[in-house]
Amino acid sequence: MVTIDPLAPTPLYVQLADLLAGMIERGELAEGASLPSESYLQQEHGLARGTVRSAVRLLRERGLVTTAPQRGTYVNRHPA
Repeated sequence: MVTIDPLAPTPLYVQLADLLAGMIERGELAEGASLPSESYLQQEHGLARGTVRSAVRLLRERGLVTTAPQRGTYVNRHPA
């Protein structure tokens, strides 16, 4: 499993976004599946809420996920 390295030169939010993107590309997070919650990602990787939100924003910018207010963030059916 890939881990987040706080000493790496790559920002933490980019590392988390890359980790989640890899899971999407490998099918570990299927099309239409819900991303783990912010609180879960915070606890699992020891990250701040802002870091997790930045990672999710980056995934949205990459076209991999869509966020539905008060519902969650889901893997796009047809990633851009």
